Amino acid sequence: MSETTAVSDRPELKRVMGPGLLLLFVVGDILGTGVYALTGKVAGQVGGAVWLPFLCAFVVALLTATAYLELVTKYPKAGGAAVYTHKAFGIHILTFLLTFAVMCSGLTSASSASKAFSANFFVAAGIGKGHGTALMITALTFMTLIALVNLRGVGESVKANVVLTCVELTGLLIVIAVGAWALLNGDGNTARLTEFKVPEGETAFGAVTAATALAFFAMVGFEDSVNMAEETKDPVRIFPKMMLIGLSITGVIYVAVAISAIALVPPDKLSSGDAPLLEVIKAGAPGFPLEIFAWITMFAVANSALINMLMASRLLYGMSHEKVLPGPLGRVLHKRRTPYIAIFFTTALAFVLIGYADLTALGGTTAFLLLCVFAIVNVAVLVLRRDKVEHKHFRAPTVLPVIGAVLCVYLASPLSGRATKDYKIAGWLMLLGIALWAVTWLLNKYVFKRKADFDPSHLDPSGPVN
Repeated sequence: MSETTAVSDRPELKRVMGPGLLLLFVVGDILGTGVYALTGKVAGQVGGAVWLPFLCAFVVALLTATAYLELVTKYPKAGGAAVYTHKAFGIHILTFLLTFAVMCSGLTSASSASKAFSANFFVAAGIGKGHGTALMITALTFMTLIALVNLRGVGESVKANVVLTCVELTGLLIVIAVGAWALLNGDGNTARLTEFKVPEGETAFGAVTAATALAFFAMVGFEDSVNMAEETKDPVRIFPKMMLIGLSITGVIYVAVAISAIALVPPDKLSSGDAPLLEVIKAGAPGFPLEIFAWITMFAVANSALINMLMASRLLYGMSHEKVLPGPLGRVLHKRRTPYIAIFFTTALAFVLIGYADLTALGGTTAFLLLCVFAIVNVAVLVLRRDKVEHKHFRAPTVLPVIGAVLCVYLASPLSGRATKDYKIAGWLMLLGIALWAVTWLLNKYVFKRKADFDPSHLDPSGPVN
């Protein structure tokens, strides 16, 4: 069979997503755990000017988005950072490391969502704030439930994403509305918006970059939409507009939420717990039932955790299927057809992360891993300029991916003030990946007498959902 015939016989996905659904998909993927859980942690690093790191993170995400837009419109049937990296550089180990980094970012993101879920659960259940062991047990129980749902198998749909997006968006709009109402009635303190918390020996610039390195976690998710290219009507035409509009909408929402939060709650109090937006509602609308908002928050972060654990286990399964990770990770349940070994493995890693790291470290590690991925994508788009295609596509001004790559590297580096624990967690995770890869390579070469031919187009390297 000729290559042309083979391609023509390949079933295509149904193109069901128009501009509206694609916009909701982009917005829904970005909204989530980051802003619900980490607004207080960002305030703890920068003080009252908590809105500024979110604005800076938006700018970096926007620059990187232009690189993704050029690649997805240039290769509308191929999606994901691993595919673009492999096409640009053709180095299997680099492609593997990038893919494994994306998988690990899903685990750290889901683990942070578990901690946020636990903190809000006690409020939603009317128990009050949980402490220590109770919070840990709740977070681990939640992750176990996610694993059980994952084992059973979950069919995600665009319609479900619309519902989830509306719920997540409603919670944030409530915060903005409460803040606006309080400010109009003279209850807020807008003077805090220009106050910086500068640790001794640091500058305001250093404090902002350190906070931006963490706040970037709230902006990730836009890159997932490239995996919907084959299900989008006329992706070359509508993708650029909808992704840029979606990013802008979330950027405005995040800045508005940050302003509302800090105007109503002092930064020290805002950063003291894992449910900062509950403090905002309590301060700005004492009569509002906190349990309702807590349930909204739980719904938002639970969705983030489920999607990230689904992504991580399927990505691990895909790497096993491509013979770059041990074969047992590719085993599936006979009846459910779900990758149960990969699910057990990723859940066990999530348990370790929940027990070892706090919410700030998990969010920071997620941002660090994806900043590294985005830096490579920004370089890859420039390398792939030599690969010409016949159809018209979006072309980012060369300066944008260059600046994007530089900023991503800077925010991922110690120069930005990034916490040492981020590197420790990411380092141990990547060492585990390299060890598994090395074992698999040795088995393939000397035991099974076969070489692994890594084809990243079989993978679906979606990044974490916030």
